[in-house]
Amino acid sequence: MAENTHPLALARTARGMTQVQLAGEIRRAAERRGLRSGTTKQRVYKWETEGVTPDADSQTYIAEAFGWPADTVRPGHWPNWLPVTVDAVVPLGPHSSVPALREALRTAMERRTFLTISAAALSTLAADWAGGSYAALAQAHDGKPVSGELVAFLEDSTQHLAGLPTEQRQHLPALLDAHLLTVTDLLDHGSCAPAVRTRLHVLAASLSQTVAWHKFDLGSHTLASQFWIAGLHNAREAGEHDMGAGLLGDLAYQASWRGDYTTAAGVLQHALTRAENPAARCLLQLRLARALAARHDRTERGAILRALTAAEQHLSNAGTDRPAWCAWVSEADLAVDSGQALLDLGDTRRAHQLITEGEHLLPAARDKTRGVFLTYRAASHLDQGEPEAAAAAAAQALLLARRIGAPRCVQLVNGLLPRFRSHTRAEGVPELLAAAA
Repeated sequence: MAENTHPLALARTARGMTQVQLAGEIRRAAERRGLRSGTTKQRVYKWETEGVTPDADSQTYIAEAFGWPADTVRPGHWPNWLPVTVDAVVPLGPHSSVPALREALRTAMERRTFLTISAAALSTLAADWAGGSYAALAQAHDGKPVSGELVAFLEDSTQHLAGLPTEQRQHLPALLDAHLLTVTDLLDHGSCAPAVRTRLHVLAASLSQTVAWHKFDLGSHTLASQFWIAGLHNAREAGEHDMGAGLLGDLAYQASWRGDYTTAAGVLQHALTRAENPAARCLLQLRLARALAARHDRTERGAILRALTAAEQHLSNAGTDRPAWCAWVSEADLAVDSGQALLDLGDTRRAHQLITEGEHLLPAARDKTRGVFLTYRAASHLDQGEPEAAAAAAAQALLLARRIGAPRCVQLVNGLLPRFRSHTRAEGVPELLAAAA
């Protein structure tokens, strides 16, 4: 039997509800209003399978049955207003890539802030990815033909957009969103050869990753999670092990950013089971070391140092043949991330040396990363008892972040400000506090 991919069916099955149970919840929602609904299993079947649209009242009851806010309902947009996930995660499965893309795009368009991804859901997703099959799942469609030339154009333009400096990319989020919507529509309705369809899945994964980082940098964590998850589905469908590992690595980075280092470490360990490219493994090991070190558990010192050693070895083995998403990994990243891990381990002097060295090694084109590294250097100067140097680095990071449109870097600087308030007589500190205010 073919899988039912209607949004109502997906939302229902994601919650473990049968059609009978959903019909019962809808009737109870009506009864709570002193009304009566004649919804049965057969009516739910018609909504899910025969294209029948429930009336506005029934749509309100459906939202209530799933625990969604009343303002989620848009009767004129049935079934597209339906969130299909539990904990904002579309489960991995056959043909789940397009529903995951649709869910991310709908979440972004309608700003569904009530959807949040839990640590348990993220961990389950990572475990399912690590233990799943990686045979390509490209399917034929009967829609309008999609040529390889069109896909090549989308690939080239996407690569060009993603390669622009951060200062220019800040003006282009709508254009990237439009590219992703176009690719999603082609996957959903287009007809093409399996090889071309696989390229579309790879492109969808790459675009999802780029869009996710934009959302993350702006502090839109729910949206970022949704797009990284959508990318993971498409990387899996295309059989791209390293790209899937990278997307899990991004989700883990986000978990670390939000202080959930245990979830981050678990997700990264799953990602490492499938990653093959040395540059990819280097980046994942660095993030693992950072997550473990941030837990400040002395018993994990050996595991942290082993992860750093592995990252260094992988980087030395990495040639020029690298996935695009980790092509930038360099000695600068190795030095700074190693320094940050050592800082959490209490090796302050060596950490400061590595962070300063890495910031100087960074190429000029990576301005956003430079801003982040400058905040790390400011923190290490503070740990060394050097508030003047710390203020200079933090002020430089703040100016750079504002110029290129990097609010995540501004947030890092703001997080350091309380540490400067005991050094208000040090050179540069009053000016930094005034500039931040």
